[in-house]
Amino acid sequence: MSLPPVFDTMRLPLIGAPMFIVSGPELVIAQCKAGIVGAFPALNAREKEGEPIQLEEWLVRIKDELAAHDAAHPEAPAAPFAVNLIAHRTNERLQRDVEILKKHEVPIWITSLGARPEINAAAHEVGAVVLHDVINVKFAHKAIEKGADGLITVAAGAGGHAGTWSPFALVQEIREWFDGPLFLSGAQATGDAILAALAMGADGGYAGSMFIATEEANAAAGYKDMVCEAGADDILYTDHFTGVMGNYLIPSITQAGLDPTNLGGEKGDVSKVAAGEKSKAWRDIWGAGQGVGPVRKVEPVADVVARLEREFDAARARLDKRLA
Repeated sequence: MSLPPVFDTMRLPLIGAPMFIVSGPELVIAQCKAGIVGAFPALNAREKEGEPIQLEEWLVRIKDELAAHDAAHPEAPAAPFAVNLIAHRTNERLQRDVEILKKHEVPIWITSLGARPEINAAAHEVGAVVLHDVINVKFAHKAIEKGADGLITVAAGAGGHAGTWSPFALVQEIREWFDGPLFLSGAQATGDAILAALAMGADGGYAGSMFIATEEANAAAGYKDMVCEAGADDILYTDHFTGVMGNYLIPSITQAGLDPTNLGGEKGDVSKVAAGEKSKAWRDIWGAGQGVGPVRKVEPVADVVARLEREFDAARARLDKRLA
């Protein structure tokens, strides 16, 4: 099955994963202009009571800037953008944010932590495509049964709340019964990896960690530098900080005054031992996936995507030669 028309303007089959805190309008706009889907979590847009709704401000800005880009570059229109909704019952803003996404006709909705038929129905009212995060086949079945259009398979090695399944096992078992949109997450950091995702049966890659180390990312300079200095061996998979298994940069854990080999204490306890103050997961304990190895410098998103395109084309040519 081919991808829905909304994806037609992608120049590289890749979605920039929505990252808590890190993904904002600047990153999304740069990703879309570069030819990949840019995405941000709705919960990244916050406002105090009585202030204008920041989520609406962000959507207006993204739509306006991408429209201006398309008018100036009709030969290379921007890729579409997406917004991630946390569908868990603890998200008190969920219904409000759903209505805002409908109002602004956001083209791609990414749902996480709960497959909700009413959210899928709301998206379909405005012609949007819904992709749902899954870490195993059981959740994949539930998502499609409840009306999601496609899946994001979060395999072992992905940043944030990653799963444990091999990408080979996850994609091949889902493709036995589902032929709709499917993007693969898990250590996607080179053009070669994106091509491999296609060869496995996915429609494209889904990557976040490498975009932390970009000029447009809303990440502290130390976070960006740490990603550039890290490799897969610097990633710890643990549920200590949020109660859900996820991948984190070991140097950030050490920096917070904790021993990554003996976290101890209660889950969620990320006290800075030396400073005597509280740290927070994602703000101080920094997430990243096992694909950080190829990231060695902070650069503009456009340069990152250009590198990925060159690698993708070179890998395809190399593969064609081997198979000839």
